[in-house]
Amino acid sequence: MKFRRKPRENVEINLASLIDVVFILLLFFVVTTTFTRETQLKVDLPEAASGTPPEQTELKQLEVLIAADGSYSLNAQPLLKSDLNSLMAALQKESAGDNSLPLTISADAQTPHQAVITAMDAAGKLGFAHLRITTVEAQATP
Repeated sequence: MKFRRKPRENVEINLASLIDVVFILLLFFVVTTTFTRETQLKVDLPEAASGTPPEQTELKQLEVLIAADGSYSLNAQPLLKSDLNSLMAALQKESAGDNSLPLTISADAQTPHQAVITAMDAAGKLGFAHLRITTVEAQATP
């Protein structure tokens, strides 16, 4: 007896829906991923091994002193508030609008960097061009 074999059907997997799902997942991961660059800078702050002393001039000099806690004083007169606007007002009043006067910024070694930047920003907004930052001469190590 000879049985007739059924013709074998070709089994095909429809990949169209699978590809759609993969592209949707890919799109989901691209949209929800945050790309951040982790950068760390190692900064060795320089020491002032040598420098030039300030020239003695007949011009009135302005000196902004910044304490370790970030408080400001202008020509040994402490400011009530330690913000940009009060520093700008004090500089404007002390210089009487003359922005050609030399301005010296003296900051404590433990002063927050933002306090020094705020002082430099105030000087820049008022147009002071002769800006000097004081440092302490580095001691020679034995």
